[in-house]
Amino acid sequence: MNRRRVVVTGLGLVTPLGVGTAPTWQGLLAGRIATGPVRSFDAGPYRVDRGAEITGFCPEHHLQRVPAESIGRASQFAAAAARMAVADAGLDDVPSPAMAERSGVAMGTTSGEPAEIERFDDAWIAGRSAESDPRFVQRYPFHVIAQNVAAEVGFRGPVRMLPNACAAGNYAVAQATELLRSGAVDRMLAGGADIFSRITYSGFARLGAVAPDRCRPFDRERRGMIPGEGAGVLLLETLEAARARGAHIYAEVAGYGLSCDAHHMTGAHPTGDGAVRAMERALSSAGAVPGDVSYVSAHGTGTQANDRVEAIAIQRLFGARAAATPVSSIKSMIGHTMGAASAIEAAVCALAVRDGWIPPTANFVAADDDCHLDFVPNVARRLPVKLAMNNAYAFGGSNASVLFRAVDA
Repeated sequence: MNRRRVVVTGLGLVTPLGVGTAPTWQGLLAGRIATGPVRSFDAGPYRVDRGAEITGFCPEHHLQRVPAESIGRASQFAAAAARMAVADAGLDDVPSPAMAERSGVAMGTTSGEPAEIERFDDAWIAGRSAESDPRFVQRYPFHVIAQNVAAEVGFRGPVRMLPNACAAGNYAVAQATELLRSGAVDRMLAGGADIFSRITYSGFARLGAVAPDRCRPFDRERRGMIPGEGAGVLLLETLEAARARGAHIYAEVAGYGLSCDAHHMTGAHPTGDGAVRAMERALSSAGAVPGDVSYVSAHGTGTQANDRVEAIAIQRLFGARAAATPVSSIKSMIGHTMGAASAIEAAVCALAVRDGWIPPTANFVAADDDCHLDFVPNVARRLPVKLAMNNAYAFGGSNASVLFRAVDA
């Protein structure tokens, strides 16, 4: 079947490195660390005190249609990133009815709007009538994030919300790509959003997964991940439509692969079986082989088990070429942004293809015996990127790999 080709024409990022694509991309290439002491609540009871929080974000400056005070922080991030992506793609601020009906949204998240649960709980404990607060039902349900994105940009096509935890951003890109390939829509906003919250922090701290100082993916001394927050949104459309309107093209979504370990609720399969299958399926759908891959954007959380399994999976698939294939994790700089992570990393892959730069793995000193790969340590690398692979793995064993490649002029 001759399916339509899908390309990235717009990007929007809200990350701990800054609001906008430029500050995030420039910060990553400079190896800037955006993690530090937790500011939004007292982390003393958790015995760890490190996070990656966003400062200087004023939703009123970025939202035009949806009142900022009426939506939660994750929706604010998502809607702001979506508006940036639409503007970056050069699309009209007010879509025509015909365009709006052929334009959809696919968003991913891990926790939705946990701050709303926290406020509800705090009010209940304090004896206030939490049930009378209408903001709870307006802001909390996961689905409102995607709906708020659609409302902000005026898209009236299909709206999908995918709570596939830390692989949700890649799942959203895959879903959007399939809708475009099928001809059901002409353009899609795809991405993910999550916020820094006490609930999320508490869960990872109780698991002993939060690093006490810095996130050191694949490093011999790695001691855990650092929770973060943010949003990443990509504007996807068909290659034919993008060329017809003279749009700037970052990269093509060459293919994707999805799998499930069906092994453990939090731990990946120890031999990386699910991760390998996701990467294999992505390559097969793109008509590519491991030797075609110029760069792997790793899930790379900085935990002992995750990094070991991911390194094993890459070594299994790439074989003799594994050591020569650049692999890096931007979580070393912006923390783990949960459901936004692979969406932000997808945007980074598109930028790597466009600019020929690979962001580094920061805080890296030396690999351990299980992680013998080229981790682009500490300094960005100038290298033509013909095909970038974006890997994402989540609790429950959800695996998603998406490929981005250069489009010939």
